[in-house]
Amino acid sequence: MTDAAKKVFQEALDLPASERAALIDELILSLDKPDPRIDELWAREAEDRLRAYRAGEIDAIPAEQVFGELKKP
Repeated sequence: MTDAAKKVFQEALDLPASERAALIDELILSLDKPDPRIDELWAREAEDRLRAYRAGEIDAIPAEQVFGELKKP
């Protein structure tokens, strides 16, 4: 962490809890910016998977099976 970031952090610690929480929310939201390039890549991936499914190149797995496997220890 840079000195500037450390200074901001220390100043933030002096804020009331509700203001620190609001600051945290704003900082997290600032990290979640849409990236058109990544969105396009995901859209292309989804379209490719749908095309492959419709062409019989891949099979679908029922959601119940997927979630059931996630619950296994």
